[in-house]
This record gives sequence, structure tokens and C-alpha cells, in this order.
Amino acid sequence: MKSIPIFSKNQPTIQAFKAACAKFSSEFIPVVVQDQEEIISYLNYELPEIKIFDFGDDSLDTESLMEVIHADPWLLFGGIIAIAQNHQQKIQLEKRRDPNILLILTRSNFQDNAGRILRIITQNSQFLFNRGMQQQMKTNETGSFISDNDPTDILFYCNLITGYLYNTNRINDDGRSAIQGALMELLLNAVEHGNCKISFDEKTAWLSQGKNMLDLIAEKSKAPDVAHKKVYISYEISNLRTRISVRDDGDGFDWKKRLAGELTAGLHGMGIKLAESFVSSISYNSRGNEASFEITNQRDATNSIPVIMQEQQILDFGDKQLVCRENEPSNDLYYIRSGKYAVYVQRKLVSVLTPKDIFIGEMSFLLNDRRSATIISIGNGSLVKIPKMEFISLIRSHPHYGIFLSRLLAQRLARQSTQTVQIREEFNKVKLELDTIKTPGL
Repeated sequence: MKSIPIFSKNQPTIQAFKAACAKFSSEFIPVVVQDQEEIISYLNYELPEIKIFDFGDDSLDTESLMEVIHADPWLLFGGIIAIAQNHQQKIQLEKRRDPNILLILTRSNFQDNAGRILRIITQNSQFLFNRGMQQQMKTNETGSFISDNDPTDILFYCNLITGYLYNTNRINDDGRSAIQGALMELLLNAVEHGNCKISFDEKTAWLSQGKNMLDLIAEKSKAPDVAHKKVYISYEISNLRTRISVRDDGDGFDWKKRLAGELTAGLHGMGIKLAESFVSSISYNSRGNEASFEITNQRDATNSIPVIMQEQQILDFGDKQLVCRENEPSNDLYYIRSGKYAVYVQRKLVSVLTPKDIFIGEMSFLLNDRRSATIISIGNGSLVKIPKMEFISLIRSHPHYGIFLSRLLAQRLARQSTQTVQIREEFNKVKLELDTIKTPGL
């Protein structure tokens, strides 16, 4: 079960959240934290992936809480569901375009849809409860989401995907803005024009009256022939590139004709061209109800450095340069900023470390022992060198980093244990096959 904290003193909001969690009793544990200092402590020591911030609660200094997250995005990235007191405050929060916020809802919308939000979280737990910086990334990741026509869902999935790619270092800040822009345009087109069949003229007339498109979408979605329609989002993530596709249940459109037109300013009608301006190329299926685009992933680099390491010595390496030698009496810790590093034990290559492994030398650092391996750079790279005594001093002023390091090592141990079991199962399987060959007829 996952603990999800809500930072609020508003009792109806808290009760609505607790009631929603009760329906997912095997999945979530609601944690109500109301004191300012306790909230900061919870953020630093529990490192929650998902947290609910009540910006509409005037008794909480939510701006100070956001400063805590912004001060150390490496450790406390993303995963905020924001509650606004009213629509006006919601608009103000949206204008911030804060990459840490997954979803913004008015108080009434949150209370009415808390269960729906938890359902979405449950369906996408691999993205939300999977801190990329702690994981040995898979070579290929594929999957899909199915969204209703509700723009709230659309925005959630857009932020979810771009946030995941950023937090697993597949894209940088520029890449995140580009993908978010392109994906949002494609998703809105799928809902408005694909599933809801809102024509160009109908949208023009609606906007000319100063009305909100969300209201038109909600109105259209009530029709029986629209209510059941969905938006399908699929992704393929490899080490080299990411491909994202968006498909709707509509009739499609003449995308060749639309792309051939000029990009002109107006109330609307620029979505397709805008989407193409964000990413290098977008392709469509023949029917015109599915659009796809690809991006090249960032390789062997990390987007941010832990706060406690930003003032430390940075070492740059060229190809085949020595980082440390096996059995030498040193216990410095290295944070991997970029590059790849070969690990040799007794002159044999045993692994290659990259930024997803976070550290080099944690064992000798923790055990105060000699180096257990020789580390050599592969191509250009950059490391942050942290002497042991300095790191201990930093831990004293930032004790939550000590807890994080312990979690990281525990997770690595768990992963290695799983790999050991898999190797043992493969060995037993091969052994059984060999024994069968040796004793035919038995």
C-alpha cells in the first residue's frame, strides 16, 4: 500500500479524500498533515511521490512548501495534485506552468472526483511510484493509457508522461516544454474535433461569445454517441528514443490539407501547426484519427544535481581516463553527472555505470575500505567528488539525505536479490535439461 499525504485543514476536503481512499483500501493510506513544520519534515523524510497541496487553505503557507520542493528538485521532484479554492485561483496556478504540478482542481471538483483521481493513480502506478533515479531502467518500455474526454484527464496524462521522461533523464527542460506543447495540442484535438465532433465554425461561434471550451466539451460529452468514446495514448521508450501516439474514436480528418495551410493567428485553428512547431515531425494514419511523433532521448546525462553536492568539486573526464584503482586506500564518493564508466574487478569488466546508477564508490565510502574495483571512463563524462568527511558534515545539516542513501542501497540490494533468484532459476532449468540428456529414457 502507498501512503498519500494531503496537506490541508479543510474538513470536507479531507473527508472526501478519506472516503475515496476507503474504496481503494488495499492500495492507498491517507495521511493528513496540517502543521507547517510537520509538512516540511514529511516531505524531506518520507519523500512522497504523490502529495496533495491545498492552495485554497489560507492557514497553510503553501508558497513556502513549494519553495522547499523547488530548492531541491532532485530529491523532491513532481507529483503534486493542487487544490484551488475557486476557478480564479485555479487559473492563477495554471499560469505558473510549474512542472511539479500534475493536476489542478477547484475544491468542489476535487471533492467530487477524488475517487476518480485515485483510480487514475492506480492505473498508472508504474509511472507515479517509480522514482526513475532509483531504478535500473529497462531497455524498452511500452504501454498505453485510456482517457475519457474530460480535459482534466487529458492534462493529467500530458503532465504524467512529460514528467516521467524528465525525471528519468530522457529529456531536459527544453525537451519537456516541447513534448508537453505537442502532446497537449494533439490530445485536445482528439477530444474536441475527434470524439466530440466540434467543427471549426462551431468552435469559432462559441469562442466569439466569450465562452469556455471546457463547457462545450462537457455539453457534447453528454450525448450517447460521444459519452463512450475514448482517447488512446501509447508510448514506446527505448534507450535511444521515445515514440508517443494519440488516437481517438472519431472519423478522422484530412490532415494533408490542414498541414498544407498557413499558420495564421486567430481564435483557434492553429493546433496542428503548433504541434508540429514543438517537435520535428508528426505522422498520421490514413484515416486521420491517430497522430504520432518521436524524439531522440538524452543520453548518459542527469537533469539536476542534489543540493548538498552543488558546491563540491566537479571532475571532467576524457575517454579511457582512470577514476579510481582497485585496492587503493580511498573512500571518496562520486556523483555521476554525465557519461559512462567501466567497472573492472581483477581486470575483468563486470558492469558499466551511468547517471541512472547515481553514485560511484558507495561501498568503500560506507565501509571505509579500499576500492573494490577499478573505474575507467568511457568517452567524456563528469563526476562530482565528495570527500567522506565533507559528506558526513552535509548529512548532519541535511539528515534526510542519509535516509535516502539508505533507501537507495536497500533498493539496489533488493534488485540484486531478484537478479540472483532469476539466475538461479535459469541455472536449475539448464541443469535439468542436461540431466535429461544424460539419462535418456528415464
